[in-house]
Amino acid sequence: MTAIISEQKYMDNRELTLRGIILGALITVVFTAANVYLGLKIGLTFGSSIPATIISMAVLRLMGGGTMLENNMVQTQASAAGTLSCVFAALPALIMVGYWHEFPYVITLLLTMAGGMTGVVFTIPLRRALVSNSDLPYPEGTACAEILRASSPEGDARSLKSLTLGTLVSGAVAFATSGLRLLSDGFSAATVVGSSAFRLNGSFSLALLGTGYLVGIGGGIAMLLGVFLAWGVMVPVLGHLAPSATPLAEASGLWLHKVRFIGAGTIAVAAVWTLLALARPVAQGLKEALSVTHLATGDDSDRDLSPRTLIGLCAGLAILLAALFGYFLWPVMPHGGALGTLVVLGLIACFGLGFLVASACGYMAGIIGSSSSPISGVGIIAIIVISVALWGLESGGLLTVDQRPIAIAFGLFVLSAITASAAVSNDNLQDLKTGQLVGAAPWRQEVALLIGCAVGAIVIPWVLQVLYHAYGFVGAMPRADMDPTRALAAPQPALMAAIATGILTHQLDWVMLEIGAAIGVCLVVVDIVLNRRNLALPPLAVGMGIYLPAEVSVTIGIGAGLAWLLRRFPREQGTMIASGFIVGESLIGVALAAMTGATGSSDTLALPVPALLNAGLGWAVFCGILLWFGRRVRHSE
Repeated sequence: MTAIISEQKYMDNRELTLRGIILGALITVVFTAANVYLGLKIGLTFGSSIPATIISMAVLRLMGGGTMLENNMVQTQASAAGTLSCVFAALPALIMVGYWHEFPYVITLLLTMAGGMTGVVFTIPLRRALVSNSDLPYPEGTACAEILRASSPEGDARSLKSLTLGTLVSGAVAFATSGLRLLSDGFSAATVVGSSAFRLNGSFSLALLGTGYLVGIGGGIAMLLGVFLAWGVMVPVLGHLAPSATPLAEASGLWLHKVRFIGAGTIAVAAVWTLLALARPVAQGLKEALSVTHLATGDDSDRDLSPRTLIGLCAGLAILLAALFGYFLWPVMPHGGALGTLVVLGLIACFGLGFLVASACGYMAGIIGSSSSPISGVGIIAIIVISVALWGLESGGLLTVDQRPIAIAFGLFVLSAITASAAVSNDNLQDLKTGQLVGAAPWRQEVALLIGCAVGAIVIPWVLQVLYHAYGFVGAMPRADMDPTRALAAPQPALMAAIATGILTHQLDWVMLEIGAAIGVCLVVVDIVLNRRNLALPPLAVGMGIYLPAEVSVTIGIGAGLAWLLRRFPREQGTMIASGFIVGESLIGVALAAMTGATGSSDTLALPVPALLNAGLGWAVFCGILLWFGRRVRHSE
């Protein structure tokens, strides 16, 4: 009997297992391929944590003996690899600038893996500052934890029912919207005053609504302020200064090519301020992470990888990155001090700038979730800093004008590693928040994250190569006989290539970035004043409201307002339904992404519905769900 009880206890506490690692690797292959394809086609990806959690639970239940902690490890590994696919935002730029003509498998694999693993290393001190000792909501991490707890044998049946209801409702709406095209996916209102256009867009996405509910009123108001600044002030003012015969048609272009750069400047200043505010807890977290005494006395639920392992990882990754940078530069710069200087610059960028970028992304993920976190905005900041440093080397005579093409390419190569690092940090902190809520051991999660980076890196170069030769990128086709209308847009790599080229050829317009930085300074001052009155206006959230599409921020704001209206009622059932909203739409998003990849079309299931009926049904369903949500929460007392 004692042996049976002991075996059962072991089964209940299984966490990092061989079968879990294998299952996580299999899920990784599918999610990574889907995210790379979607990212290059439309510039967006789906969050992989929640779908990985659902799939893991289903498979391990069939295999028998699956535990909540084992499920958590599988989703941790799979989501890290799925997120690593965000290197699509930088690597293809090397082909667009003409330096690469294909994706060399080994180099791409090693760079992606090394970048992702630096992100894992960065999250270790950040975990204590941004997760353990922080009240950031981490909506997706919280949703994952709710799924795991509700589905465990000890889970509350009522909570599981609310989670299931939210999942079914959101999945049905997402399928009717994105699959059948029966419902409109959002709303838009616009008007013109002279040559100035004013526009308000919103989405009917229940995942964004649920995210807003989990984010809360402070972050929601800040993001709505960002939308107002972008579409109620900046776009109209820019339209007035550059009159057009079609101001409404020009409004989207003004936001995309000018206002988003203002948002990036605001994010840059707000991120620096946020990191300064976090300097003490981050330093304390780093001290504890490297403390042998803390490792020996700390509980397993608060224990990271050992200091020796961390130092060894950092040293190994630095050597690997230095070798990759040297190999990349050698064909064009085989000797002289410039080669060594650029390698050192690359390492400083990856470990110095990379840590700052990872911290900013992790904080933003804590506010609005990893799926909505504007990694491309932080990528803009990173490529600007790297390119300015390279421009300084050219001005100082270390690089010649003839070497400018290799300097541009090298900046994009380094950016690819930083993007991988930032994306992984952005997602990992969500996973560590889930682990904290379900009682997982952080060091085991960190091992799973490192495995996820390795497995994802094996898949990514092959997917990039296949997609490039199958479709090509806009402006960069591998063969002359290919159809340019089927080329993948690859919007983020094109933007990064344009910025790097613009800085090193002295053609980048700095005005928008400078305006954004000035706005960021003003927002920091306002936040300091409000903090003295126990109020807050997170400058980073305002910057995200300017940078992100309005429909994202507006719907998150609606969800935050809903949470505020229902604040006197118990939040548990509302949290479970909101988590279900994120789950349902995520699962349908994965299924539709797979169908799009298989058929080459996103309209396979679309029904011929008149536009007026489509919009009316969208409004009716969205408003009906808001009323239903409110009634469910009110009746949960």
